[in-house]
Amino acid sequence: MRIQQLSVFLENTPGHLRKVCQTLAEADINLCTITIAETKEYGIMRAIVDKTDAAAEALKRAGFFSKVVDVLAVEVEDKPGALLSVLKKAADFGLNVEYMYALTRPSNDNPVMVMAFKDIDAAEKILG
Repeated sequence: MRIQQLSVFLENTPGHLRKVCQTLAEADINLCTITIAETKEYGIMRAIVDKTDAAAEALKRAGFFSKVVDVLAVEVEDKPGALLSVLKKAADFGLNVEYMYALTRPSNDNPVMVMAFKDIDAAEKILG
């Protein structure tokens, strides 16, 4: 299933993530899941929230740079090799997973993986 992800570019300094979370909380935005990739100077927070457009607007008003992108939420069986099967299917069709993380709220008691692809339309047809 195609969902929207909020990507926020952060300075890698103490308190910066707290300010993002405070901004979202004050705008009554619920974080459904979050992951952070970092370098020495900056980080990228990727999050699934309950109100993506409102979150992006609140962050913009607070001076943060964010971007809304489409990603796939792919349900994966909760058994050994299940993710491997999904990744093999994507690779067999020439799709490269750019990054991936798990949602904290699974559907149907199975893990749900958030996956980014350059060709989201093709990936959705194959994996969605």
